[in-house]
Amino acid sequence: MADKPKRDLIKIIFQNFFKSLRPKQFRGNYIGEDYFGNKYYEIPANPSIGKRKPSRWFEPADKEAFDQELTAEWEAWLRGRRDAPPTKEELIQNLQIMEMKKRNAEKLEAKYKKHTSTPSTNTIGTYPKYDEFEIIPNKDPEKK
Repeated sequence: MADKPKRDLIKIIFQNFFKSLRPKQFRGNYIGEDYFGNKYYEIPANPSIGKRKPSRWFEPADKEAFDQELTAEWEAWLRGRRDAPPTKEELIQNLQIMEMKKRNAEKLEAKYKKHTSTPSTNTIGTYPKYDEFEIIPNKDPEKK
């Protein structure tokens, strides 16, 4: 019959007790910064003490701002939807795409603003009345 290894319960208790006395990390490692000026920090996961997820947070550029704006990439990192923090190149590329979309939207809005008709002052109830559209089905719009 093979000897079973004995568990030294008292040894395990003392080891865990001494591990609990070690100083814990309260200040996080600086990870990065976004173009709003927010700084991001992380305390990595430590499974040996039962901490399976890293602690992530940010310090806003304006300490009094309660409605602080975050970039989508950094917010995904904070919430744990992505493992690696975003790179500066990725942030710059996404910012350029966002600005290009804003310019294109402004061009489209200016182009279609010329073509839209304006409602006349005559209204039926709360609905606007457009001169070029019929009011009663199958009847021509009023000609002036």
